[in-house]
Amino acid sequence: MPIVKFQQIENLHRVQRTTLLFLLLFSVLSSLPAQEIPEEFQEKAETLVQLQPKTFESLDKDLYSEKRDTTFLRYFANLSEEYDYLEGKAYALNQLGMKYRNISQYEKATNLHEEALAASEEANNTELRVFSLNMLGVVYRRTDAIKTALDYNQKALQLAEQVENPSHHIKRSINVALNGIGNLYQTLEQYDLAILQFKRALKLEEELGNKLGLAINHQNIGHCLEEKGDLEAALENYRKSLAYNEEIDSDIGRVICKNSLAQIYLKQDMPYLALVLLEPLHEESKRIGDFSITSVIFINTGWAYTKLGNYNKAEDFIQEGLEMSQNHNIPSNILYGYEKRSLLENTRGDFKKAYEFYKKADEYDKQISSATNLRYMNDIIIKYENDKKNSQIAVLAKENEIVRLRLKKNQTTLLVSALIVGLISSILYILYRQYQNKNEKRVLTLEQKMLRSQMNPHFLFNSLNSIKLYIINNEQKNAVHYLNKFSKLVRKILEASSQKEIPLSEELGTMELYMNIENIRFSNEIDFKIEVEKDINIDNIKIPSLTLQPFLENSLWHGLSPKEGEKKIQINVKHKNRGHVTIEIVDNGVGRTMAEVNKENRVLKRKSLGIRITKERLANFAKDYQNKFDVAIMDLFDENGRPNGTKVILDIPTI
Repeated sequence: MPIVKFQQIENLHRVQRTTLLFLLLFSVLSSLPAQEIPEEFQEKAETLVQLQPKTFESLDKDLYSEKRDTTFLRYFANLSEEYDYLEGKAYALNQLGMKYRNISQYEKATNLHEEALAASEEANNTELRVFSLNMLGVVYRRTDAIKTALDYNQKALQLAEQVENPSHHIKRSINVALNGIGNLYQTLEQYDLAILQFKRALKLEEELGNKLGLAINHQNIGHCLEEKGDLEAALENYRKSLAYNEEIDSDIGRVICKNSLAQIYLKQDMPYLALVLLEPLHEESKRIGDFSITSVIFINTGWAYTKLGNYNKAEDFIQEGLEMSQNHNIPSNILYGYEKRSLLENTRGDFKKAYEFYKKADEYDKQISSATNLRYMNDIIIKYENDKKNSQIAVLAKENEIVRLRLKKNQTTLLVSALIVGLISSILYILYRQYQNKNEKRVLTLEQKMLRSQMNPHFLFNSLNSIKLYIINNEQKNAVHYLNKFSKLVRKILEASSQKEIPLSEELGTMELYMNIENIRFSNEIDFKIEVEKDINIDNIKIPSLTLQPFLENSLWHGLSPKEGEKKIQINVKHKNRGHVTIEIVDNGVGRTMAEVNKENRVLKRKSLGIRITKERLANFAKDYQNKFDVAIMDLFDENGRPNGTKVILDIPTI
């Protein structure tokens, strides 16, 4: 048997033995007789079941120091049932369910939360009923049962929003439900809508001063931004979440945040930095017992070793994470493991295995994100919105009846009130229309700013000054030649500004004109080439107008300008796969590190927003296609490890 396979089996046996030992210990502790419970807690429990407090907050306050101990919780649940204290039973069962959920025992957690829900419904206690519904939503979301999770979160939100003068705990439950709905939008890849839900919850958590809620919402917002490709903004939110988790001393929160930070570093091609965060998390996450995060940590560790070329270690870690996901039935993590295993095999050249793992990942992807499932979730969202409107209509109808009765008593007062309401409504409508107009104006201003950023004044003035220099030196032929090119480029820019997208052939032609003119400033030192791979029809490929210009400008300004000697820029157009074409912009400049140093040393610092705006334009462009766009910037090094230029890689969707 190969050594790697033997190690994988040993790892699996070790996990199984640990889980079995934990369950045996848990079972023994849960079945301890009453006399094994400390007398002090027995007295406290008996006092509580006699007083029978009804609110979640009072129970949580009285049992705060014992709610982490499953033995005490089981004793209190049994005692509450014996005294027919339904609120106490519901509270204890929910706390037990959370313990099982956090060690990935999802079936037991579900049973406990359902039993707690039944008790809270029998007691007609809205607080505990809402809490039970939300906890069921969390468990089902952990196992990717999105439809069922949404049902529970939606019911919790509807119940909580109907409460007049809500308590602190009801407000917290509203935030939990909002998080559930935000996670739904996240699953549908509607990241902007998800962020709106999380920000709404974030505002409410700030009002409540709940640092755990702040940590959770910043983590969720970071994940949405990461999926959108805004890695820097994602890093900022992950770091805020980590800071809040440090304040409340949450072990699981720290583990989740550090794994998220490491994942960003991997996407930024910084595997060493990622490993610094990931390796201490192996044992720490196992100790916590939440295999939904532990499995991802092991898979990400394998991804880091893939990037470092240590393929044996990469395989060990990815396989261990994959087996954890399979043993605990976590479909999304299984999909992630197969994807990273396919990447590993592809990187080390075993394309047959890479394709096999790719097919497995594709099968899981179809299971998780089937069209039927997504349609159902969209229907649920619509149903929720309609139900909410119907409730609002019912409330309005009731108010109208009250108004009608009051009208009989005092018609004059009602008439005056109606006029005031009408006037206020008109004012609000006018203000709303003004807001809409301002918003539309802001969008138009942003579009104009995006277009202006494509060709900055420095380029225009430099070009005109170069032409003027030819005229002064009486080089009329050169002046006319470059004046023609300059006018042709300006005409193309103006034409492109009115078009959302243009053929790639036109874009490359425009860039060739742009480089010819910029080359005047470099005394024609730059060797610029465009190479298009065979069988690529650049007339049929669409691209947002003037997409490549900011990257070329960046290469010229930061890469080649400070360099001595040979200067080259090359654009390569290549096949990537059936749904993408890759455009590479390669220069042999000083590299990004030296460019940053030069930038800091300049007296006049130049701030360019062109690349960021271009990424936003590509994101909007990709919405019309099935596939996503991608932008990556790589540093190039020579065989001695010295910076040797920069490569920009744009993956443009074609279907």
